Amino acid sequence: MEWGPLTRQDVQPLAELWAATEAADRTGVIYAPGDVAEQLAHPLIDLSAGTLAARDGERIVAVGYLPVRPSAGDAHLMRMWGGVHPDYRRRGLGRQILDWAVRTAPELSAKVFPGLPLELQLDVFDGQAGLVPLAEASGFAPVRWFARMERSLSGDLPAIRTPDGLSVVTWTPELNEGARHVRNASFLDHWGSVSHTPESWVSFTTGSRNFRPDASFVALAGDRAVGVLITHFFDAKSARLGDRQAWIQIIGTLKEWRGKGVASALIAHALTAFASQGYESAGLGVDADNPSGAVGVYSRAGFEVTERSTCYARRITPA
Repeated sequence: MEWGPLTRQDVQPLAELWAATEAADRTGVIYAPGDVAEQLAHPLIDLSAGTLAARDGERIVAVGYLPVRPSAGDAHLMRMWGGVHPDYRRRGLGRQILDWAVRTAPELSAKVFPGLPLELQLDVFDGQAGLVPLAEASGFAPVRWFARMERSLSGDLPAIRTPDGLSVVTWTPELNEGARHVRNASFLDHWGSVSHTPESWVSFTTGSRNFRPDASFVALAGDRAVGVLITHFFDAKSARLGDRQAWIQIIGTLKEWRGKGVASALIAHALTAFASQGYESAGLGVDADNPSGAVGVYSRAGFEVTERSTCYARRITPA
């Protein structure tokens, strides 16, 4: 076994590792090589210091990936990604990856947010029960619960009812900065969320290969953006599961406009557009304890929970 950082040339072996772990754990997170290339080129990841891979010959059989966040509040929240190939589990590779992450995350965090407390986070899907004792033995504890919600686009869709004084329009580059502002402002009270800089907004959202501008929408009050719905499409997932799904990556409403039907109007508008564009289903992720009542909004629009995950976290105070 040879250990070392990832490189830009690791697209294919890393894609094969992600595919193997998803097939075993049924997380529903399926990456195409193009997605992996984006991961390896992302501006918030330092490949030399923020990644670790175990290689067996030409294969990557375990990996840890530690991007920094574009901004921070009272603490820097770092979300760790990683996995171990099913054929190589129960050999201590997962423990080595977690130990590395606990050692390395404070160093990476101190470079961008010196003196700020760090919270290292790790998502565990329901199908990854074997990861729970490993996380807990490494000092992680469950702190938040999330759900994937999906619905078919066949049959009746919610009626479009746009609140008075509002219009729902398709995303354009001219609306991009207003959409970013709505996302940042509407997520201020969301657990674990930090604001997007213009650069991170492009990298994660509107500059991604998966972004679908014709299936993304902005709610306007006059010329002011007050709601946003951003859609991504994952071609690898569509090919694997045989279901062309529009994924609602972001939906947000300014706090002063909540309770007025803005989110419901955006969703209804989007679902109608998705169906006309040939999508077969729609999906989204939601915080089970979302303070804005999002779970109820999505349920009324016909979405049902299909997968759950738990965020485990370990707080690290700088020396």
